[in-house]
Amino acid sequence: MAMKIRLARGGSKKRPFYRVVAADSRMPRDGRFIEKLGTYNPLLPKDSEERVKLDMERVQYWLDQGAQPSDRVSRFLEAAGVLEKKERANLKKGEPGQKAKDRAEEKAEKAAAAKEAAEAPAEAPAEEAAAEE
Repeated sequence: MAMKIRLARGGSKKRPFYRVVAADSRMPRDGRFIEKLGTYNPLLPKDSEERVKLDMERVQYWLDQGAQPSDRVSRFLEAAGVLEKKERANLKKGEPGQKAKDRAEEKAEKAAAAKEAAEAPAEAPAEEAAAEE
C-alpha cells in the first residue's frame, strides 16, 4: 500500500481549511484516510502558530513507514526541521512575461537616449571653446 502524507480540504466555499492526513495514495483527496496528523489554515497570517499544527511524533512514524509527503506538506516539514530542504527549480515562474520584457527594453532605450542627450550638450561647449582659441 503506497502511503502519502497530504492535505485534505475542508471548510466552505472560498474559506479553505485543510487537514494533514496519512492516506492511501489511491484514495481521493478528501476521501478515506488512515490518520489525521494535523491542520493547516491558510487564512491565518504566516507568522501565526495556529496556521500549521502537526503531530510530529506521528508524522515521523509515517515517514519511517515509507509514507511520501506531498509538495506542500514537505514544505511544512522543512520549515519544522523534520526534512532537509529540497532544491526546487521552477525556472519559468520567476521569469517575467513578454509584455514586461518589452516594457523593460523600452525603458532601457529611453534611458540610453536620455544619457546620450545629456552628454552631447556637455561636449559642444568644450568644442566651441577650443574653436575660439
